[in-house]
Amino acid sequence: MSDISVVIPTFNRLWALPQAVESCRSAGGNVEIVVIDDGSTDGTWDWLQAQQDIVAIRTDNWGKDWAVETALAAARGEYVRFLDSDDWLCEDANADQLALARETGADLVVAGYEDYDEESGERHVNAWSDCDDFIAQQLGEGWASHYSAFLFRRELIRGIPHRQDFALRDDRLFILEVAMRQPRLAVYRQPAFVHRRHGGERLQYTAGFKRDLGYWTHIAIYRKVLGLLEQRGELTPRRKQAAIRTLWPNVRSFAKAYPREAAEVVDWIYRLDPQFVPPVRPALALAYRLLGFAMTERLLRLRSLPQ
Repeated sequence: MSDISVVIPTFNRLWALPQAVESCRSAGGNVEIVVIDDGSTDGTWDWLQAQQDIVAIRTDNWGKDWAVETALAAARGEYVRFLDSDDWLCEDANADQLALARETGADLVVAGYEDYDEESGERHVNAWSDCDDFIAQQLGEGWASHYSAFLFRRELIRGIPHRQDFALRDDRLFILEVAMRQPRLAVYRQPAFVHRRHGGERLQYTAGFKRDLGYWTHIAIYRKVLGLLEQRGELTPRRKQAAIRTLWPNVRSFAKAYPREAAEVVDWIYRLDPQFVPPVRPALALAYRLLGFAMTERLLRLRSLPQ
């Protein structure tokens, strides 16, 4: 058994994959690198065949979720982490997070990360922000970091899949399900990985219908998770408020194309918190009250159309 399995799904990212893989090699610990080539056509599979220290698996372009699940079935590490093929790990992150996990008995070692803008060359560190309610934090109370910065005990995540039904926001649902297992946490105070911002397509950056589907997927995740928390008697006012804080901008964005469906979500938000006050200017809040959310959003959209 390895200390850590790093799972890297990839599709036509040969331009970035070698750096991601090399960062796993140099990040310390007894590391197993599991790369899933999800049907690449850019020579990725041939490159992987030339690597001696990689568990390489090929799938037929069924998407990231199926790729990750295939990788997890093959992984043998005591701990697991996930890395996109266009990002890379910070030096010593694996070794240091592993040592912290063993020293504290943590199920989950959280950390911040670094943003790198490929066009400008600018870097920005997003330091971990402490919170005494991990579920509330992941629902939206403060900053929740990125799950590629986290080191998971494999037993903790057993039975928590990357759910294809929520593919556009699968990482968010995954970490919320992890949070609901109330893991023992340890905090690594250095950035754990570098998130590359580039001009190519990334799953979280979408447009058109796919963008609207992303908003709806985010809303659906929160309705599902809050329903589960309510069933368990764990939906505290604090967690409701954290969720609403995240839901509101998603609902407003979704309403630009689907005001009626968004209005149904707003009604649900008011049922969650009857005292909720929309964070909008007073005139807009009055319009919501007098005209209703859907009609107000339709009128706002008409005003923004070219005359």
